[in-house]
Amino acid sequence: MIKVLVVEDDPMVAELNKGYLKRIDGFELVGVLHNGVDALEFMDKHPVSLLLLDVFMPKLDGLSLLQTVRTRYPSVDVIMVTAARSSSDIQTALRQGAIDYIVKPFVFERFQSALMNYRERMNLLSDETELSQAAIDGRIFAKGMRTSKVPKGIENETLQRIRSIVKQQSKPFDVQELVPLIGLSRISLKKYLDYMVEIGELYSELAYRGQGRPVTLYRYSR
Repeated sequence: MIKVLVVEDDPMVAELNKGYLKRIDGFELVGVLHNGVDALEFMDKHPVSLLLLDVFMPKLDGLSLLQTVRTRYPSVDVIMVTAARSSSDIQTALRQGAIDYIVKPFVFERFQSALMNYRERMNLLSDETELSQAAIDGRIFAKGMRTSKVPKGIENETLQRIRSIVKQQSKPFDVQELVPLIGLSRISLKKYLDYMVEIGELYSELAYRGQGRPVTLYRYSR
């Protein structure tokens, strides 16, 4: 089992990570901590294979923790799960050895893809003493390549209509605000908006409006 430590200061996101992790075979959650200092203390005493790591945290931020982990625990891998989306933060994380970078808010499929790719990579590297170029290309690095294929259920005509309406929005919006303008169900519309986030046409972020669960807000990025 791959032992996973979640380091996330937002309790709701931490619970989301825990719930998603339970749905994927081969992983064992060994702890949930809310800052980098506690994470280092935990790792001194417990075996950890993989960190799911936020950037913005008190006491010791995620990028500083990542740098320390690379020095002190070189065998521990790190997947960033964070709202930090600046190119400098992403570049720093990758240069310091993060193996994947998931931007909040994210869908289960993106989380699942990152974990399953990591699991397959670890299985391959532990089972084989030597790897062919085909195995390296097909089972380690190729999975990180983007595909231009449109997901099932995304119709181009509808996508163009949504894109046209989204461009007219002068401020960040949530799914429900666009439902009467588009004429799709909330679930169907969210599928299109999440796809536009994936391909870089929209930015998304979590916003808290009083009590209750956070709301995903979208804004056009071009």
